[in-house]
Amino acid sequence: MQGYQQMMTRQRKWMFYLLALFVLGWGITPWQPIFLGLLLGSALSFYNLWLMQRKIRKLGEASADNRSVRGIGTFTRLASGALAVVIALQFEEYFHLIAVVLGLMAAYFVILIDYLFNKSTV
Repeated sequence: MQGYQQMMTRQRKWMFYLLALFVLGWGITPWQPIFLGLLLGSALSFYNLWLMQRKIRKLGEASADNRSVRGIGTFTRLASGALAVVIALQFEEYFHLIAVVLGLMAAYFVILIDYLFNKSTV
């Protein structure tokens, strides 16, 4: 369980770095709608990552205690993605829709990169 906690901490740290990079891009570059879309998508992606990590931790604890768990929050994660798209469509002048969708996938890129950099050689 200690290794899982370290992995969760690393992934959240990298998501914070990515969000900070998008804030800088929004403030410095002339492509503000693109970076604001990336920021919106990545913020909700970060929420989805946090929710998924929490649910999986509870699933592991329940499995160790031979208990059952209702679910892992798939509907909530899908609803937050739909919320991001609705916000982007409602405020098209501020958010770039494709950037929002790419931002929603940011957590999965972070998970993949974390795995590639920290996979064990055992």
